[in-house]
Amino acid sequence: MILSDADILDRLAEGDLVVEPLDDIDQQVQPASVDLRLGERFLEFQRTNIPCIHPTEADEVGEYVTETTVAEGDEFILHPGDFVLGTTTERVEVPSDLLATVQGRSSLGRLAIVIHATAGIVDPGYKGQITLELSNLGAAPVALSPGMRVSQLIFTELKSPANRPYGTDRDSKYQDQDGPQASRIGDDPEFDGDDAASDPSETAAEDSP
Repeated sequence: MILSDADILDRLAEGDLVVEPLDDIDQQVQPASVDLRLGERFLEFQRTNIPCIHPTEADEVGEYVTETTVAEGDEFILHPGDFVLGTTTERVEVPSDLLATVQGRSSLGRLAIVIHATAGIVDPGYKGQITLELSNLGAAPVALSPGMRVSQLIFTELKSPANRPYGTDRDSKYQDQDGPQASRIGDDPEFDGDDAASDPSETAAEDSP
């Protein structure tokens, strides 16, 4: 069951669902979603002459990512073909009986801006800001302003609460993230030289936006 605006407001009032700061409830709480605003920090991938980036090597990934902070009142220009990581202004906490999905606002979609490439799931138990995978699929640059409503969060009630929600007990690698975070796929146990993944008692490091 997808939560309506009334359901969302009830859960926010109860305090187990958190979206903060929620500066304009009337504007941000939609009939069945919550609009989230664009933060001021971006991770840009530098064009290089190397043959490829090895995603499992954290140091190598870091070499080709730079963080840019856009001052209040300024704009971030997303050029055609560009891919950058952004972040939401809001920090969210999703209770164990809800699943959230991140979607782009249709007004930006009509400008050929997409806000996630694949990471649309916000797991039960997740806490933190949400990293946005921003791409410009169009033919013209688009100016993005921190503070603009850029995405929406939809909440679905689970049939039963998750037994093992996202978090430290699952070694969830993006829990409590602040700002955009580059890939940490190298933390996955299948890439561990100690073969930790072969031990069924070990927990996989898990994704979320």
